[in-house]
Formats: sequence, structure tokens, C-alpha cells
Amino acid sequence: MAQKTAAPKKRRQRSDGERSRGAILDEAAQLSTVEGIGGLSLSRLAHSVGMSKSGLFAHFGSKEELQLATIERADEIFHSQVLEPAESATDGLDRLRRLLDGYLRYVQAGTFPGGCFFATVLVEVSMQPGAVRDRLLVFLQDWLGRLESAIRDAQKEGTIDKSEDAGQLAFELEAALLLANTQFTVMQSAEPIERGRRSIEHRLKEAAA
Repeated sequence: MAQKTAAPKKRRQRSDGERSRGAILDEAAQLSTVEGIGGLSLSRLAHSVGMSKSGLFAHFGSKEELQLATIERADEIFHSQVLEPAESATDGLDRLRRLLDGYLRYVQAGTFPGGCFFATVLVEVSMQPGAVRDRLLVFLQDWLGRLESAIRDAQKEGTIDKSEDAGQLAFELEAALLLANTQFTVMQSAEPIERGRRSIEHRLKEAAA
């Protein structure tokens, strides 16, 4: 009987630990967009989530480990809110539109108080070489690569002019997203989001085959 009851107990403990870790990382991601990922310390986070510093050490052995885990959590959120809705796209242009729309919805929903997590922390660590900066650059390269890939597919399908420089078009669309994010975060108004949508639509019309 002892062997039969031991396994469920271990599963509960592991589940509780996973929930605790998830709650910590959710709070860490929120704080990072307001106070900066560089200011994310075990003591600061422990105070915010109502845990002891030693309790946090059970989940994260160092500040860098905490920062990297926070980035992974933010990436999971970005994937579910922005990337997954685009996976059912019917073609390249549809996928591109879904990615752009998903990003604006992610920002407007107030997912993070400081706007897009990655837009915020990338600027903060841009001149700080190390594992945190490297991981953020991987995200940026992947995101821009997804936009450019969708554009190239649309060019092959004949919906975006083949004379368009796919990398340049991705850059311009990303610029509209970032400005919409920045202004929305400051103004807390839907106007920058709508301006971003109009700017994107205007550019896509120009690029149409």
C-alpha cells in the first residue's frame, strides 16, 4: 500500500513546483518590462511574489538563470499569442498578415505593462554582451526571419511583387510594429495601434503584385 500512495504524492509535489515556477516567471516577465531585466534580482522578485529568497533559489540558482528562464517564459507567451494563430494561414500573404495582426493584438491586450517584452528588454541589453543578449538576439532573428519567409512565399505565390526586397519590406513592417508598440505603451490609447495597421496596409498595397 505504501508504494501505491507514494507515486501520487510525488506527482502533486512536482505539479505544485511547476505551478510555483510558472507564477514566478510570469511575475518576472511583467517586472522586466517595467523595471528592466537587469534589475531583476532574486531578492526583488521574492518580495514581489511573497516568497523567501531561499525559496526562489530552489527554482533558480543565479540571476542569469532567472533572466534566461524569464525570457523563455515570455517567448512561450509570444508564441501562443502571435505565432500560433498564424500557423493555420492558407498562404504566404495570409501568414504575414496574421503575424502582423497578432503582434498588434498582443500589444493592445496589455500582455505586459511595459509593452512588448522583447522590444523592451532588447534595447536594455543591446550593449551588454552575454547569454541574455544572445538569447534575445535569437528571438529577434527568428521573428524577422518569419516575416521575411512569409514575404518570400507570397512573392512565389504572386501576391507580393517579386521586385520587392523581402528583407527591406520585413524591416519596414517591423518598424511600424515597434512604433505602434512604443506609442501605445506611452499613450495607452488605441490610436497608435490603428495607425500601425494603416501604415502596414498601405505598405502591403504598395508591395502587391
